[in-house]
Amino acid sequence: MNTAEMVFEEWKTYAGKKALKTRALDLGGLISNSRLKIIGITGIRRSGKSSILILLQQELAREGENAAYINLEDSRIKDNRAVLDDVLKWFGDRGFLMLDEVTGVRDWEGWLARNHELLKGKLHLIVSSSRRKLAVPSRPLRGRMLHYEMYPLSFKEFLDFRGIKVELTVAGTGRIERGIDEYLIYGGFPEVVLTGDKTDKIRILNSYFKDIIGLDVAEMSDNSITTVELFGKYIIETPYFSASKCLNFFKGLGHKIGKVSLLDLEKYSQEGYLFFFAGIFSHSIKDRTQYPRKAYPGDTGFMYSMSGRIDYGRLYENAVFLELKRDTPQQHDIHYWKSKDGFEADFVIREGLAIKEIIQVAYELNSEKTKNREVRGLLACARELGLDHGLIITKDFEKVEIVDGIKINFIPLWKWLLGLSG
Repeated sequence: MNTAEMVFEEWKTYAGKKALKTRALDLGGLISNSRLKIIGITGIRRSGKSSILILLQQELAREGENAAYINLEDSRIKDNRAVLDDVLKWFGDRGFLMLDEVTGVRDWEGWLARNHELLKGKLHLIVSSSRRKLAVPSRPLRGRMLHYEMYPLSFKEFLDFRGIKVELTVAGTGRIERGIDEYLIYGGFPEVVLTGDKTDKIRILNSYFKDIIGLDVAEMSDNSITTVELFGKYIIETPYFSASKCLNFFKGLGHKIGKVSLLDLEKYSQEGYLFFFAGIFSHSIKDRTQYPRKAYPGDTGFMYSMSGRIDYGRLYENAVFLELKRDTPQQHDIHYWKSKDGFEADFVIREGLAIKEIIQVAYELNSEKTKNREVRGLLACARELGLDHGLIITKDFEKVEIVDGIKINFIPLWKWLLGLSG
């Protein structure tokens, strides 16, 4: 047995023994779909992609299928230009092959397309990557792949990992409310959630942030790690991204960088799931290009771990954005809205030309002035876009009101995240 085969055997054995918590993902559906298409799973590093592939190997083994999980980032095989062919020689041409971080391997697209076609009905391929380019493959893979995106734990999954039952009693609600605070501040990465010590949580989050910067964003954008770290810290500190203002930030630090490079960093930080950027809703191309984008870290925990501050307003909005990304079909787009009079709505959910939902996020509605501001923004947006309803997500205010013919549902964040919106 050569070195590569020893590595493959090690990973298969490791995956067979690894004890893992399950996620809210239909493993049976993934297995069934993999009989027809290549399954591609993408998402931010350490969000649980590897765990899903390992759980798939375990489930398939229980069903008596030939299955193997291999981590292609293993340093012993990573630089092997023929590693995928070596895998096939070792594994054979029948069964289910789970390949982790496949996009780091030479000719991965051609190899997947070729073997899916040649071994159709015999070899079933389930692959992952922390880079979004797996979701938008080049021509050889178009029509041959089904794409799934993974995110850090949802609040439902967080409660399950922490052993907190959803009980709508006074005491049960108290436990859930304490849970939502922890979930927002430290985020939903599985390892962080299962770590008890708060200092260790921060240490892990900071190491993740640096890993994504170094292994994904810096490499893809061809920028130095220092440059990407500065960009990342800038985004953490500001709710809106403007390349011009970011350029001034870099100039103020005496760091030379061009506007094109900053736009590349915006692009590649999305490709690596480190940040997401939501543009303004407008029918004008000029508006869409000139207005700043709202910036959202790929996990709420990065805000506190990188800045040391707790801003519940931003944490609430970020949690809502990530939940929309989890639950919103890929053909839906998420925007923010702003009128020329200064009224704002945090989220507009669009499918094609149709507006599906308008959402405001307000941490506290502790004064009539604050409530009126949020309501006015939602009403202005609803009237302009032709909707007769809207949603305002809050800390603890819950009510349904009809204002100027628009139905407004006020709901606490924890209830919305748990799907208890009635």
